[in-house]
Amino acid sequence: MANAITLALAIPFTALAADQPTLGARGSDIIKQGSLTFKDLNKDGALTPYEDWRLSPRQRAEDLVSRMTIAEKAGVMMHGSAPAPGSVIGRGEVYDLPAVRAMIVDDKVNTFITRLTTSPASLAEQNNQLQAIAEKTRLGIPVTISLDPRNTYEYGANADSDGFSKWPEALGIAAIGDEARTVRYADIIRQEYRALGITQALSPMADIASEPRWSRVTGTFGDDPELIKRMVRGYITGMQNGRAGLNADSVSAVVKHWVGYGAAEKGYDSHNSYGKYADFTDRGLDDHILPFTGAFEANVAGVMPTYSILKDLKHNGVEVEQVGGGFNSFLLQDLLRGKYHYRGVIISDWLITDDCNEKCINGHPAGEEPDPSSLGMPWGVEKLSKVERFAKALDAGIDQFGGVADSALVVQAVTEGRIKEARLDESAVRILEQKFALGLFENPYVDPAAAAKKLPSAGWQAEADRAQRDALVLLEKKAPLLPLKKGQKVWLHNISPAAAQEAGFIVVDKPEAADVALVRAVAPYEQPHKNYFFGAQYHEGSLAFSDDNPDLQAVRAAGKTPVIATVWLDRPAVLTPIAGKASVLIGNFGVSDAVLFGALTDGKPFTAKLPFELPSSMASVLKQHPASPQDSEKPLYPTGYGLQ
Repeated sequence: MANAITLALAIPFTALAADQPTLGARGSDIIKQGSLTFKDLNKDGALTPYEDWRLSPRQRAEDLVSRMTIAEKAGVMMHGSAPAPGSVIGRGEVYDLPAVRAMIVDDKVNTFITRLTTSPASLAEQNNQLQAIAEKTRLGIPVTISLDPRNTYEYGANADSDGFSKWPEALGIAAIGDEARTVRYADIIRQEYRALGITQALSPMADIASEPRWSRVTGTFGDDPELIKRMVRGYITGMQNGRAGLNADSVSAVVKHWVGYGAAEKGYDSHNSYGKYADFTDRGLDDHILPFTGAFEANVAGVMPTYSILKDLKHNGVEVEQVGGGFNSFLLQDLLRGKYHYRGVIISDWLITDDCNEKCINGHPAGEEPDPSSLGMPWGVEKLSKVERFAKALDAGIDQFGGVADSALVVQAVTEGRIKEARLDESAVRILEQKFALGLFENPYVDPAAAAKKLPSAGWQAEADRAQRDALVLLEKKAPLLPLKKGQKVWLHNISPAAAQEAGFIVVDKPEAADVALVRAVAPYEQPHKNYFFGAQYHEGSLAFSDDNPDLQAVRAAGKTPVIATVWLDRPAVLTPIAGKASVLIGNFGVSDAVLFGALTDGKPFTAKLPFELPSSMASVLKQHPASPQDSEKPLYPTGYGLQ
């Protein structure tokens, strides 16, 4: 028997309905008691308390943990990446079933992130196959399948290929700024996830975009702590199907990254060894904590700590240990569990217990394509062994480890006396309680045919398109060009001629022959770390348009022809040169050509407001403090700016 379980109450859950739930079984017999039925998950022919859906999730979790081996508890604490053939991180169209079976059966892992890209019916069936493997294990613990955000519009991508509705980035949701609408947005995503067998969202980001050069600004809700708090609360409410805690229709949300991630030193991201620090010199955490309180108000199921070391942080006089968030007892125990009374699951970011090898530190040599095999993010504990890192993270408060299936190392930490088994019990109960509340033990399976019929949804995409339109921020309007009239001649840069013609315009080859020049631009960036896996993907460095920037050149090439320019603001660009030339300037956070043309012709007002400030120069950016939001000197456009 396991050690006695002594932990505080977990996050609140809504009471289970007394009615008979639908059971889904591919490897379990059904137990009948009168008119009621239950799944015989442990295959013993009797109704065991954890199999009894009439009991509370907490009661069932405690009973199940009391029956588990140390290895099984350790397996629950892994959050693996479901592999695909030829890809250990799971990029592909199908799972590598022999590999994933070994993870489920041998390593006892039953939580996975999926990175498959395939049709709705195929993804639903692939997820069902994972559940069928899990159901045949000794205790029949179902799989929790998680997902990073997939619902953002990407220019040039096929919006219908994966079935997910395509919305503006989180920045665009914040630009709209309506919490009730944010609830609806997340509620739609919740329904899409559940149709595919996905029950955990590795979102939202509650991080403040306090350093404008940061590579991950685009995933945030901006730089206004109060606005972010409302957006985070709304998102979690929609994703978890209410604020009362998880229920059988919820998708469990994981808010990230606790805390201070957005203060990235020089804007470099802490996925990378060269970006491991968030700079808190002479600053505190209060601004960065505030958005997370919205998550706590919505009873968020999971919290993911930051990779970053909070450089030189003294919070209320406490000198914070210079280790990453997943190893930081002050952040997780003193603040998160202590001051903010959080009782849910703490999930580490990916690979914090792995080594950062020579290529991780110095980048791949010239001519070699960067790959993820070198990755590890053990910031501040690089000199510890892997088992020591697991022990330190558990001591700090981690319940589940992202991106790994190294359950044997947790077992080793227990057998060597580094961690007590009772500590594993605490985490296993928290994790399993949420699986019970989500209804996974009764029916983890979904109907692939129903998923194919439901997704993609034209109605939901219409709502997403309206959000794309409503997230457009009007920054300049120097001439009465809007609304454009059908039949006008347009010169295009980075805009589909077919979309223009579909909207009723005549496309010309030279700007001087046009009535108006329409230019799509992206916020400028540099990539000084292309020899690093994430550095090759991230936008880093200067926010200013160089003279040879093709988008700026297109604006200038218009000559005397009036210019309508829209800029994708994945980071707070210095728009000074474009603002000086464009007659109309629009900030966007992900918008299709069709929606853009609708906005240029519908005559409706623009109501969105900037979710972050746009600096007037790189000189002002360099004077800002990375940890302080909205401290740009004389910004070109302040947070909350937007013309009607």
